[in-house]
Amino acid sequence: MSLKARDVMDHRCNTLRPQTTIADAVRRFKQVSEEQNQRVYGMVVLDDDDRLAGIISMYDILLLLRPRNIHIWGAMPDIDTEEYIDEICQRAKFMVVGDIMSTEIIAIPPDTHLLTIVDLMIKNHIRRIPVVEDGKLIGMVYISRVLFHLMERLIAE
Repeated sequence: MSLKARDVMDHRCNTLRPQTTIADAVRRFKQVSEEQNQRVYGMVVLDDDDRLAGIISMYDILLLLRPRNIHIWGAMPDIDTEEYIDEICQRAKFMVVGDIMSTEIIAIPPDTHLLTIVDLMIKNHIRRIPVVEDGKLIGMVYISRVLFHLMERLIAE
């Protein structure tokens, strides 16, 4: 029997809507991290019909907050970076998830072979892949679940 996405996917998926503000999304990241007692770095975004619309990760939020010309900031001692951070965070609070989420999503059906999943994650530098059936999200494959599954097989006697 070959392992498939359905064998390693997590059925519990944390979701947001495109109209969720960035501040509310960050609150949700924090809440879910505390509930699950582990850091959550990304969530699926579903449209009003519960179809996959995108994925938002902490990386997307950091890209929003990162100054465009950060490489020259160190040479500009007269800039108050604390003031800049406060200002950009204040502006970002009211932006919405739909404006910054990744919309080019790799999603897989539940019968996708484990080695295909590994290949997709490595080639595309992704940590999570939504599992979709009949257009609906049914689970998520996380790179950590894949790795730990393979590690168990590596150390099995």
